[in-house]
Amino acid sequence: MTTVAASKRGFDIPALLAWFIVAMVMVGLFMPIFSPDIGVMDVPRLSICLVILAIAGVRYELGFMRNWIGDLILGLVTAIAAWLLISTVSDHAGEAALGFWALMAATWAASWLFVERLAIWKSSSPLAARLINLAIPTLFGFTLLVLWQLIVVGAGVPKVLLPAPSEIWIRLTTSVPILWADFQQTFLKAVLAGYFIGCGSAFVVAILVDRVPFLRRGLLPIGNLVSALPIIGVAPIMVMWFGFDWPSKAAVVIIMTFFPMLVNTVSGLAASDAMQRDLMRTYASSYWQTLFKLRLPMAMPFIFNALKINSTLALIGAIVAEFFGTPIVGMGFRISTEVGRLNVDMVWAEIAVAALAGSLFYGVVAMLERAVTFWHPSMRT
Repeated sequence: MTTVAASKRGFDIPALLAWFIVAMVMVGLFMPIFSPDIGVMDVPRLSICLVILAIAGVRYELGFMRNWIGDLILGLVTAIAAWLLISTVSDHAGEAALGFWALMAATWAASWLFVERLAIWKSSSPLAARLINLAIPTLFGFTLLVLWQLIVVGAGVPKVLLPAPSEIWIRLTTSVPILWADFQQTFLKAVLAGYFIGCGSAFVVAILVDRVPFLRRGLLPIGNLVSALPIIGVAPIMVMWFGFDWPSKAAVVIIMTFFPMLVNTVSGLAASDAMQRDLMRTYASSYWQTLFKLRLPMAMPFIFNALKINSTLALIGAIVAEFFGTPIVGMGFRISTEVGRLNVDMVWAEIAVAALAGSLFYGVVAMLERAVTFWHPSMRT
């Protein structure tokens, strides 16, 4: 594994980050860490943190081990510094002073410097390249969680306003049966049923629209009108029509996913150019042969764009629909109920489950798109 030298044109961001780390370490050395009478030397763990961050900044600026081994050491010492900050601030919640915020800023800059170095790594191994591409957003997300924890605990933010990630994690681990029941009700029943029915029926209607010009002129404008209807107006009506259980939420999901799929599929079916269609006619191809052998393959990027958009719309629609009537289970029901009880950590736990489920759903659709549209130029990289 090798690294590519940083560009000399413009600002040298890694060097600026290294100097920023050193400056923040100096501030942390001379300013109070927690209360006005507690400095960094009064807290042994933060003294170690200061030394680690100083070495991380000076090491890069002096050019010592500026290779992938040195970059891994930089990532390791940054993780140690973050752990020392988190483990120390919990004993002084709400007492953070200027020195602590300086050390937090230095840790953030060290993390940025590590990701900056990681982004320019080059490897001849496809597996290593994929792992690097996965590590960069993972580390970025983990850095945001660390900053969230340090800011909330250090500033003493009330739990009712914003709980710390550690509190949300405790709620996640202690409420697994409730979260699983809500996930089953909202995602496995309402979201999946509405998603497949909405996208599947829109695909069939798109074929009819393509086949019958009258429908293209009459149905698509109506579709644009219906797609603009507010969900908070549609959801209560669906609850009145289909009851309080998951079918009414699936109906909302169908409405939200139908027209994005319809419009994108119709646009995709028109993506093939006239020369390609003329070539199919010279082969005496029928409408259906042309559809399956030329037009549908050309429409696949458009179709998968709609599927990816709908993968997030479906979850949002089902959760919002549960605000207007549902059995005593479901993500939307739990969020609205726990907000009223001021159990904000439970609300964030439901949000975390919903975000994870939506991201995985989107990822599955994206993987399927890569397998089906491998021939498209956007997939060749």
